Amino acid sequence: MSDPDIVVLRQTIHGSDGSALAEAIRERLPDRSVALARTPTEERELLETARIAVGLDVDEELLAAAENLELFACVFAGTGHLPRDALADHGVALTNASGVHRPNISEHVIGSMITHARQWPRAHRQQERREWRSYETTEVYGSTVAVVGLGAIGEAVVDRLEPFDVDTTGVRYSPEKGGPTDEVYGFDEFHDAVADAEYVVLACPLTETTRGLVDADALRTMRADAVLVNIARGPVVDTDALVSALRNSRIRGAALDVTDPEPLPEDHPLWGLGSVTITPHNAGHTPHYYERVADILAENVGRLDGGEELENRVV
Repeated sequence: MSDPDIVVLRQTIHGSDGSALAEAIRERLPDRSVALARTPTEERELLETARIAVGLDVDEELLAAAENLELFACVFAGTGHLPRDALADHGVALTNASGVHRPNISEHVIGSMITHARQWPRAHRQQERREWRSYETTEVYGSTVAVVGLGAIGEAVVDRLEPFDVDTTGVRYSPEKGGPTDEVYGFDEFHDAVADAEYVVLACPLTETTRGLVDADALRTMRADAVLVNIARGPVVDTDALVSALRNSRIRGAALDVTDPEPLPEDHPLWGLGSVTITPHNAGHTPHYYERVADILAENVGRLDGGEELENRVV
């Protein structure tokens, strides 16, 4: 087995395995040797000589034997599961895949907002009953939208909201940095940020600060005609408090791509609420995932060769 420049480790994302990623990298870097590791033995042997590894994870034992490794390109945005201290000790740079979900998740958010504004779930129910009966709807256009979390996904949501001429507020850890929204608040001002919003979009990571952020008190602050859109993590929302608020019409509805618990049990009350749309943690699905990962990697290979700062560098 010849020594590769880049080794793609074993992985499967959205139904595609590492061979699809290896092919995407070869298309972008035809002058580089790209090897696909299909077994633990191949991973160990290829990592011993490769300069760059691309994958979900790498353990410290494999890392210790990877004498030539300069970069581990994680195919996830989150890197908390990786041995970051060990990577730093071995002089291996770590990058993530932040930004790969910008198009698909932001489209999911906009679609969820329109779905609730135009009452498409009600339309589907009436269609199943072959019932021709008009009903009231609203518009996303001209509304106020709060985006909680102004990372790559939050910024993409704000970008795609521009044609709707909405007013936007944003919530981030460092509000002094500003952002793409009309107003920017810190998490300590969360209630101020969401008080006037017809749509509250959760696009933040799950941390000690955000766990249970949308609790009974926050739901009381939100408008009675507000729709909560959660594409963050289920525990950002107090599920029992949300069920109570929806049952008592304290908010208009919720679009949940993530829940707590997850998977959502078949007998959970959220399933039976007509004001709720639920998708099975599906907003991140896209057939273009590996293509976008390969785009990031191709850019960083050039930067690595030129001694430049890497995009999406974590360590």
